[in-house]
Amino acid sequence: QVQLEESGGGSVHTGDSLRLSCTVSGLTFSNYAVAWFRQTPGKVREFLAALSAKNSTHYGDLVKGRFAISRDNTKNTAYLQMNTLKPEATSVYSCAARWCRISVWHNGYEHWGQGTQVTVSS
Repeated sequence: QVQLEESGGGSVHTGDSLRLSCTVSGLTFSNYAVAWFRQTPGKVREFLAALSAKNSTHYGDLVKGRFAISRDNTKNTAYLQMNTLKPEATSVYSCAARWCRISVWHNGYEHWGQGTQVTVSS
């Protein structure tokens, strides 16, 4: 059974940083691409960042230069470092996994975590 579990969310203030973690089990993590998305009620799901099994990265325009995705295959864990957070970043952040190559489309991922809430106050 494949499981993805996010952690590291919470409440911060404008300009703060936060690092999210996504721990994966039930698959050979090193063979999978991972991605982070976020979704706010009433809005479409937004692509943030993705990292392929070969360590190629792709970032959404909204977070380019401020967020960084990484992975530690020895821990079966992916990370999203978020810097200079703004109130509009308040959302539920979810990680996702798919075989090998990245995708910017949420329906390209077959495995998802439950999400973790991030709240940024001014």
